[in-house]
Amino acid sequence: MQDNDCVVLDRRPAIHKMSMMCHRVKILPWSTFRLNLSVTTPYNASFDGNEMNLHLAQSLETMAEISNLALVSRMIITPQANRPVIGIVQDTLTAVRKMTKRDVFIERGEMMNLLMFVPLWDGRMPQPAILKPKALWTGKQLFSLIIPGRVNCVRTHSTHPDKEDKGPYKWISPGDTKVCSMGYTN
Repeated sequence: MQDNDCVVLDRRPAIHKMSMMCHRVKILPWSTFRLNLSVTTPYNASFDGNEMNLHLAQSLETMAEISNLALVSRMIITPQANRPVIGIVQDTLTAVRKMTKRDVFIERGEMMNLLMFVPLWDGRMPQPAILKPKALWTGKQLFSLIIPGRVNCVRTHSTHPDKEDKGPYKWISPGDTKVCSMGYTN
C-alpha cells in the first residue's frame, strides 16, 4: 500500500450503499487507521470500539471502478433521503460557531498564518473590518475566504425576527441570527 491508493472501508452490517466507501490512503505512523470525522455518519460509527474492514484494490481497473462508484466525495448525498449525510460535526461545527461570533477579531499576522492553510487562496486579503488603532479582521471575513467562491446563501436562525429583514439594515443582524455568504469571483 502506498500514499494515494484507493481502499474500500466497510462497517458491518452493510445495510446500505454508504456502509462501503472508497477512501484515498495517506500512510501515517502507528498501527491504526484514522478517518475524518465528517465521514463517520454513513458508517454509523459510535466510537466505542467499532470494527471496520479495509479492502485494498488489487488492480488499476479495480481502483478506477471503486473510485468512480464509491469515492467519498461522490457519496455526500444519501440516496435514501436525498439529503447530505456527510458534513461538519463535533469540533469543526463548534469551531465554525466560535469563529463567526460577533466579537472575534484577528490581527494581521494571525490572519496571514491561517490563510496559508487555505488551498485556493489567491494571496489577496479583504480590507480589515477595523482600521485603527490597528488593522483587525473578523472571524466572518476569514470564514468567507475559506468557503469556495461563487457560494451565495442567506439563512436565518429559527429565532431570527422577521422585522430585521426590512429597511436599510437588512444585511445586518443585531442578534447574529442571520448569515449572508456572498461568494466573490476572481
